[in-house]
Amino acid sequence: MPEPAGIEPTAPEPGGGEPGGPAWNGWEPGAAPALSARTRRALARLLGATEDTPSVPVGEVRLPPSALLAGTRRRFVELLGAEHVRTDRAARLAHAGGRSYLDLIRLRDGDASGAPDAVLTPTADEIPAVLAACVDTDTAVVPYGGGTSVVGGVSGAHRGHAAVVALDLSRLNRLLALDETAQTATLGAGMRGPDVERALAHRGYTLGHFPQSYRYSTLGGWVATRSAGQASTGYGRIDELVHALRCVTPTGELRLGRGPASAAGPDLLALAVGSEGTLGVITEATLAVRRVPPQRRYEGWSLPDLPAGLAALRELAQRLGPGLAPDVCRLSDPDETRSTFLLSGSLPTRLARGYLAARGRNPGCLAIFGWEGEPDQVAFRHRAATRTLRAHGGLPLGAAAGRSWLHGRFAAPNLRDTLLDHGLLVETLETAADFGALPRLHAQVRRSLRDSLGRVMVLSHVSHLYRTGASLYVTVLAARDRTDPIGQWTAAKRAVTETILAAGGTLTHHHAVGTDHRDFLGTEIGTAGLSVLRAAKAALDPTGIMNPGTLIPPAS
Repeated sequence: MPEPAGIEPTAPEPGGGEPGGPAWNGWEPGAAPALSARTRRALARLLGATEDTPSVPVGEVRLPPSALLAGTRRRFVELLGAEHVRTDRAARLAHAGGRSYLDLIRLRDGDASGAPDAVLTPTADEIPAVLAACVDTDTAVVPYGGGTSVVGGVSGAHRGHAAVVALDLSRLNRLLALDETAQTATLGAGMRGPDVERALAHRGYTLGHFPQSYRYSTLGGWVATRSAGQASTGYGRIDELVHALRCVTPTGELRLGRGPASAAGPDLLALAVGSEGTLGVITEATLAVRRVPPQRRYEGWSLPDLPAGLAALRELAQRLGPGLAPDVCRLSDPDETRSTFLLSGSLPTRLARGYLAARGRNPGCLAIFGWEGEPDQVAFRHRAATRTLRAHGGLPLGAAAGRSWLHGRFAAPNLRDTLLDHGLLVETLETAADFGALPRLHAQVRRSLRDSLGRVMVLSHVSHLYRTGASLYVTVLAARDRTDPIGQWTAAKRAVTETILAAGGTLTHHHAVGTDHRDFLGTEIGTAGLSVLRAAKAALDPTGIMNPGTLIPPAS
């Protein structure tokens, strides 16, 4: 989603969320921006959405009674202490789902049926005993980090078990070790993004992993969902950074990863990374880190159109390659470019629009590039990229555009909260494909969403470059169906997912599978692949208590 600029936060609603966590019915408490009258008129003209649709007050949310039996609760209290076994309304509501459109629509409508029966906050050493107690009492377990899943990955539905608990990993929040020779750091799974970077920066290092959910998402969540940060072109995806991890399963502990590489059979570390809490609880991970770069250079460019922009990205990925290509490469299509200009009415934006219009760009494709490292290396890499971009018709927009993107790059979820208050369907989806398939994939995704939703804004950007291709990230805005908003998006999501798979895209590039993509997983990995996952789950979680219903579709 385009990042907002020049907007003021509104006041938070009392009683929402847990301290330090996201709002119970949205993103950052108190940070939802107010839309300008100009933007509201434009949305009404483009989408027909004019009515206000505020969330119900937190006091009116319907929360089912906890199904946790007294005996089960006593056992948890004996293991953890009463202060770490919570069944109160605030704790359960704060863990009642992730941050997908479907999660938020239910919560904003007052439906907290996805809330767990209890919230447990163990230490790493206590988790084996907690899982044993959950097996004995038929209690399902949802490992819970920041609650930022956008694919239904942290639902508290019982799914056939006596009760369900959210296993909140917030106490696993320390830097455990830093090996400055190998440049690796061992980090607790409950560390949020800012905690990770603060702890490493104190020693002069960075992980360099900055997903849009950075402020609230956790290291364990990143590893469990194969996350990709905004600078993954330069720093690598999380699965490329993980060297080792510990995962507690109901049948024992997995300690995976040894040395920089191994040929000791199939890579079980890769099985645990991306397992989405279905095999066990990731308690810590050892990852590659780097020295904090002494220089960061970010700037904006304009490419003539999407084909020219894609050709430029392909050349950056293939001719320059890892280590020389920009660390951040992000190319907006014309519609996302227009939307970015619409949302930002600042003087620099108006000047940039005038500059581009005078050169026949109306609007062209906005691109953001970033380089990090030693000054001489940044200068050399910048010159190489500049030659490539100019050869494809690129016009430089300067450092102000880069600074604006950096300033607002984590703020898009706050804008979504505002748009949900104004009668809109707002959701994102993503995929990845080879460079040759990307133009067709982009066109067919847009067509599918228009066929399903009618009047719709489809805003796309290409990022996360690889030698063979890149990811495609799409933001969808439409007028919400007030009678059946869940059915409206579920049908559109199913249709566009089928379109993505038929066009050669992956089911998900970095959002993970969760429950939203689960029923399509077999299309990507095949029947035999599903059998492998089911066999692994049967070996590590024979009673099926670990995040049931997520990732792996039922055998039937």
